Amino acid sequence: MQQTNGQNYLEENLKAVTNIMVAQFLQKLTYEEVQIIVQELLDLAEKCKSLKSHELPSESCHQLMTTFLEHICNNEGMADKRVFSDCCNINKTARHKCFLLHKKDDAGYSEIFQISNPEQICEMDKENQVPVKDQYIYETSRKHPFVYGPSILTMSVCYETAVQSCCQEENKTECFQTKLEPIRKYVREISLRHHHLCEIGIKFNHRVATAVELVLLTKKQPKANFSEIAKLSMDIKNLHQICCEGNAVVCVLGRSQLMDYICSKQAILSSKFTPCCEMPEPFRGECIINSENDDKPDLSSLPLRRFTEDQSVCKQFTDKQDFFLQRFLYEYSRRHPELAVPVILRVDTVYQSLLGKCCKLENPLECYSHGEGIFQRVVHESHERVKNQCDLREKLGDSNFHDRLIVLYTKKAPQLSAQELIVLTNNMAAATAKCCPLNQERQFVCMEDSAKLILGALCRRHEAEPINAAVGHCCDDSYAFRKPCFDDLQVDGTYISPPLSCDQVISLKEDLCKAPEEELQTEKRKLLSNLVKQKPNAAEMQFQSIIVNFAHLVEICCQAEKSETCFQEEVSLCSFVLEISGGTMRKSH
Repeated sequence: MQQTNGQNYLEENLKAVTNIMVAQFLQKLTYEEVQIIVQELLDLAEKCKSLKSHELPSESCHQLMTTFLEHICNNEGMADKRVFSDCCNINKTARHKCFLLHKKDDAGYSEIFQISNPEQICEMDKENQVPVKDQYIYETSRKHPFVYGPSILTMSVCYETAVQSCCQEENKTECFQTKLEPIRKYVREISLRHHHLCEIGIKFNHRVATAVELVLLTKKQPKANFSEIAKLSMDIKNLHQICCEGNAVVCVLGRSQLMDYICSKQAILSSKFTPCCEMPEPFRGECIINSENDDKPDLSSLPLRRFTEDQSVCKQFTDKQDFFLQRFLYEYSRRHPELAVPVILRVDTVYQSLLGKCCKLENPLECYSHGEGIFQRVVHESHERVKNQCDLREKLGDSNFHDRLIVLYTKKAPQLSAQELIVLTNNMAAATAKCCPLNQERQFVCMEDSAKLILGALCRRHEAEPINAAVGHCCDDSYAFRKPCFDDLQVDGTYISPPLSCDQVISLKEDLCKAPEEELQTEKRKLLSNLVKQKPNAAEMQFQSIIVNFAHLVEICCQAEKSETCFQEEVSLCSFVLEISGGTMRKSH
């Protein structure tokens, strides 16, 4: 923080912000290639930095993106030209969307900042040929192309400070582990959240995106008045759209202006913002976003009855539907900060549906007066789903619970590869392990919050390569009810598994004897997933028998004098697999 001057921060970092934009779009370019393009764009970027508070980004700021994309299309020697050729042949608006579709999240680029190699990091910093902060910005931007520019800038300062500190330490590896791993973890988490927010803005109508922001803001600032919350939610939704479009320069400028406004109004928004607003950029914005919810006001004298017992409800709903429903969301959210965003949105969806039905009746009040009980039922049902999942984990234990998730989600989405299903269920199992030990209120929010991100990633996978119609319905139909929809999915009856040989299903090699426990579990779950694909309606005991046999076989062969020979000669497990799969698998020996 001492290295940062709040007044001059944006001007000093204009080049860095332009670096972020270029690297996030052109992920395969080298650091040097990115710098060439950045230099050519800086003149235009310069015109954006002098914006005054509350001034909208000028046309030249928005022109920066158009110029950037034209530069790619007009440069014959540009790397990735083949990839973008389709985009370059269409009009400007469609071209921009086309380029966005080519972004690959966490695309597997090797990370040079490995904690296991601290000496190399310190040597880079010492030689200063490429400042470690600049190299970090480049690597993080191309690896996480949906993280908003301001967050990358914040983490780059944290990273630079950590490196300079650790390179003075005798035990550099331990220092890096302590200081760099939290940065890496934060970037991974914020990448998921930013990508998820972008998906909401693209897939669903503007009301859904605005509703999400309104609920988040109201939970964080329950004492703020409705007009302030409504204004801020619209501003933030618009800012998300800019950031999601990849214009990092406008994104950084927009967020800085938004934080100026929030800090100027902190007295009426939230008491929790005060320490954040005393910080310089870039820490101020990240601090406000991650700050705690303000204390809940006493609203006992202002019950929600005006939405369920007032004679004028239907007139308000009909005359100004969006305004009225926003007001309901605001009033309900500030009374229930303990509920997760998707749960509050479920209540809102049910209320909207209730009024749509009741306001057509002769006596609408009699109909919608049951609203409070309906809201409670929605919350209770959501709560019970989480409770049942945590109870099942406690009953089965972590490993068996994970196996159960593999079975369930292979039935729901058998088109996914075994490896994809393992990654999906790994994330689900990790979420339950993190959330279920918490107290009941925090457990509920934690599970719902984790589920929305995990299922959001699954839906992006479906968008890129359709899985099946049922998954598509859950992804597209209702954002609020996405989790219950996936919970209730049954076996995909349209899927026909191709015949597989035993060695495609079971990896029986000597390497298993040296493999860590995690790798053994992965092989077991690949087997389980492939079995479920072959016989989705088989009794769970049959699957369990094969898993037990697999573990027993590995134990016997790994104790044998010639493990590889033992694995090659062992056919009992393969025969059992063939037996339950009805012959759709082929023997490989």
